[in-house]
Amino acid sequence: MASPAAHLKSASEGGGVDVTAAVHACMEPVDGARKAEAEAEMEPPSSSSTTASSSCLSLTPPLPPSVELSAVLTDTRLTLDVYLGGAAALPLLWGSVVEQLRGLQYLRLGSEEQAGLLAAVELLPQLTELCSLAIRGHRFPDSQGDPLPGLLTTLPDSLSSLSHLKHLDLSFNQLTCVPPCLLRLPALSELLLCHNRISALPDDFGQLLSLTYLSLKGNRLQSVPPCVGQLKVLRTLDISDNILHHLPDEIGSLGELVELEISHNKLQQLPESMGFLVALRELVIYSNELRVIPDCLNRLPLLKMDVRDNPLGKPPTPPPLPPTQDLTGTEVPKLHLRFNQHSFFVSSAGCHVFLPGGAELVFPPRCLTATTKLRWAEKRPDRKWVWLEEHDVLLSRPLELRPHGIRFLKPVEVCVPYHRRSRGEVVLRTFDGQSWSTLTSHLRRGSEENCCHPGGRPARLACSSVSHFSWFIAVSRPVRDTCSVTPSGALLVSSLDSGIKLDFPPDSTAQTRVITLQVLQVFESELQALCGDPQATVSPLLCLSQNPSLHFLQPVKVQIPLPPGVTGHTADLSRLHLLHGDPSAQTWTDITSQVSLYVTHLYAVFYITHFSWYWLWYTTQRCVSGVVRKVYQRLKQFKVQFLVLQRKTDPAQVLLQCLPANKVEGRVQSLSEQYDGPQPSDLCDLLEGEQFFAGFERGLDIVTDRPDCIEGRLCFVFYSSLKNVKEVYVCPARGQKGLVRGQVSFYRGDIPSSLPEEVAKKRKGLDHQWLATLPLRLPALRLENSLNMEEQQYPPLNLGDPESGYLTEANLLSISLQIGQDWRVIGINLGMSYEELDRIQYKHRDNLGALVLDLLFHWARGQRNAGPGSVSRLVAAMIESGRKDLADEIEDIVSLGRRKYSESLRRVGLEAERLQEAQL
Repeated sequence: MASPAAHLKSASEGGGVDVTAAVHACMEPVDGARKAEAEAEMEPPSSSSTTASSSCLSLTPPLPPSVELSAVLTDTRLTLDVYLGGAAALPLLWGSVVEQLRGLQYLRLGSEEQAGLLAAVELLPQLTELCSLAIRGHRFPDSQGDPLPGLLTTLPDSLSSLSHLKHLDLSFNQLTCVPPCLLRLPALSELLLCHNRISALPDDFGQLLSLTYLSLKGNRLQSVPPCVGQLKVLRTLDISDNILHHLPDEIGSLGELVELEISHNKLQQLPESMGFLVALRELVIYSNELRVIPDCLNRLPLLKMDVRDNPLGKPPTPPPLPPTQDLTGTEVPKLHLRFNQHSFFVSSAGCHVFLPGGAELVFPPRCLTATTKLRWAEKRPDRKWVWLEEHDVLLSRPLELRPHGIRFLKPVEVCVPYHRRSRGEVVLRTFDGQSWSTLTSHLRRGSEENCCHPGGRPARLACSSVSHFSWFIAVSRPVRDTCSVTPSGALLVSSLDSGIKLDFPPDSTAQTRVITLQVLQVFESELQALCGDPQATVSPLLCLSQNPSLHFLQPVKVQIPLPPGVTGHTADLSRLHLLHGDPSAQTWTDITSQVSLYVTHLYAVFYITHFSWYWLWYTTQRCVSGVVRKVYQRLKQFKVQFLVLQRKTDPAQVLLQCLPANKVEGRVQSLSEQYDGPQPSDLCDLLEGEQFFAGFERGLDIVTDRPDCIEGRLCFVFYSSLKNVKEVYVCPARGQKGLVRGQVSFYRGDIPSSLPEEVAKKRKGLDHQWLATLPLRLPALRLENSLNMEEQQYPPLNLGDPESGYLTEANLLSISLQIGQDWRVIGINLGMSYEELDRIQYKHRDNLGALVLDLLFHWARGQRNAGPGSVSRLVAAMIESGRKDLADEIEDIVSLGRRKYSESLRRVGLEAERLQEAQL
């Protein structure tokens, strides 16, 4: 139970949030529900009349098992909106404690559950003593962290019998009109219909003669009827975030109006009658289309106005110029590229370029003065091409556009395809050669004609307009809300949870600052499993930052919702802890005793002078800081499992993959027809972008002459939304014959620099870098025997030449076993005849691995006398066949070989001689 001081503070806040003259980058209307809560909290403590009934009445279901009647019902108040589906408890209570409910004055219901809501609404006319009623949506998040919408669409006509009802809150629902029964509530003084779908007010809306507070924020109003002028005692009117084009002259009849909020509309002028609003103190009209403020408003001496984001003083927008005869208004030509087309030309006419894989580039007309050759390439998601911030997730492979630094006369739209992400916002990042930056991005679906899979849905695209070419990646990050804070103050409201607010008082800063707010939702079940406390629950984690980073001159008020299931009336305040996080040191400190922290019925409020991370915990743990540090570190990690599978037709071909645990089952099922192997590994923890290695042990070996091999181990980089998969050819180690019972072990790579010291210590040394080990059984293969026959029949085979690049026989062997079912189309693109392909297929009709091996070696042997360029022909055939992954691998191997060849020449002193010969 909150202390008396806390109640007094809550009551002082009851009138709502003050609106300043320079307010609000993002603002919610004054919540009359706070006033009702504060008045109720000022009442003397209720008697124990409900205690006896709580022991004999079970509220399970619909409420959680731990909830007793006394936790939700007092003499005059019933609170059911802090439990999902809690509205269904009202009919249950009506059948058990009906006499007590008849005297109910304050009732709060959630509207996210349809069946319980309908039953509860039917009972409302029986509660004739009600003074305050709230039926709101957006009280609980869904599985993806998004707020659940309210489902209320109407109210019964019999609700007009509630003659004592003064306060009514129906926000965040699906009302399309004002229910007629509301117009017959004689005592109604506060009405909140925010964030519904109301498109018009009824002509008899002026019957609400007792109305003092009206909020219609976030609806679809196109006009306000003249009857609003009949609301003679109205003091606060909020009609922001609608599509109003004008206001009626009758608005000047609201002689008692003190606050008027009409921001985020399409108003082009204000009526002169507003000069009669002599009581008006605050007028918020930012983000409209106003070019002139009427002089009558300047004559109101006590009026404060917020007129930001209006074209004040600017001349009317001139009509558009008629289209010229050139390229203006014409559709730009389209260009579809194949995998082997890495360059293209764009003229001054512009072009819409469709890249393989779903990416799109839109060049508007006259963005270039002359025809220009441009290039593109997709990079492997190596860590040197990827920059991730805290809680970021990589959603795409890096896209490189060349030439770097080229400037366009008009912005070019770059659209990068990305994998689906359930939480967070998707943005594009670019690298200018020195640092990464985040671009202003928007999301859309790609063109159906550029769909990656025939008949499938178009790709999801993250798009941004740029004036230069560089590297681009798509990243998911927590949603960011920003605002500019001036010396006059501001209010920032989270777009994810309207209950999270930052209130900056006047004179809190001497210069304008840009404030950023990020909110991280944490699921209760996940938290309790990590910290070992079945009763632990937390509020959303707040990540606050600012530019410039200076302490505030006045304390900033922060409001956050209490942890789920906790209310100000039932909370044990000794279990409530406010934690301060340092993102650079990765430490957490309990600052509960160092700040001014108090609670209302639904929210916790505290004051700070500098920004960082803040997290509100409700737990029985004593050493909270240590628990929070461990939990936070675990929340950043992904639970993963490793797969080691062998192709059924060729056990020497091994697939290795690392997947988040929730994707493993589906992946194993999709591979079960072609692959076989041990069960996935036990659960392990990996960070986004963390490096790890696969080592082949106990008699197994792989071809290490490939770029992704480091000291004999395959190198991986884990990205949770991308495929961390590789296929390799496995052979017995030297000296091993017959059946080999080996294993594959996975090890961590370099220790990330961002890890806390105590976590980094656990990852030092070979033993602590070990992640998992899976068995791998390699039988005595027929393929091995056939290979020995080929080696006896033909001399060692190398493709290409050292100077331009070559592939060794081991390289070809590794590549061949990754071709799989694509062997025929690759053979056709290599120039082999259908007769040759049919002969090879018949020869190896029961062994796909031997078939592919014979195909590739047969073609390679035919290239001995074909002159230079055989490696380039192989790369082109792979790209033409849709196997760009193999083409990239071949190019990497060739590049590595050329580098080794040049180094060997320098070691023996032949490099200078070769350059001189080339010059001659």
